[in-house]
Amino acid sequence: MDRAQKREMVTFLKDVFTNAASIVVVRNAGLDVSEMTSLRTQMREAGASLKVAKNRLARLALEGTELESIGDYLKGPAVLGYSDDPVAAARVLVKFAKKNDKIEVLGGVMGTTMLDLNAVKALAELPSLDELRGKLVGLLQAPAGKLASITQAPAGQLARVFGAYGSQGDAA
Repeated sequence: MDRAQKREMVTFLKDVFTNAASIVVVRNAGLDVSEMTSLRTQMREAGASLKVAKNRLARLALEGTELESIGDYLKGPAVLGYSDDPVAAARVLVKFAKKNDKIEVLGGVMGTTMLDLNAVKALAELPSLDELRGKLVGLLQAPAGKLASITQAPAGQLARVFGAYGSQGDAA
């Protein structure tokens, strides 16, 4: 990498650190190309991204931000997973780490809150933003559906009563 490419990388990483809802740092202990491609694909499908960056450049990008303490995780072959959905990156990386021992979740950050390994695992268990929105819509629609069924019930009962009287008249 020449100086211009390094400056571009630092600028890119600074943008990631300021705009991502969550960042998860993992240690790559020998993923081969097919495994890394599979991980990138899973991250992309979840709406997250994965970036392999030099630790020194990542620390330069962290300087002057509220996230400087995440630099403690940047030792050895580190990989950054990030997303706009606070849960997406953590969920994919924790799930992948359970199946593959060549990757180890170290920690991360959500907003300005530092996350250790246990916090990242807890974050991975939470429903995604889209799932929460779906549940909220379902909760809002449920009372309306119940109200509609309650208002229709008396009319249905009246129809059954009239039907019963009509069948009695036919029998007589």
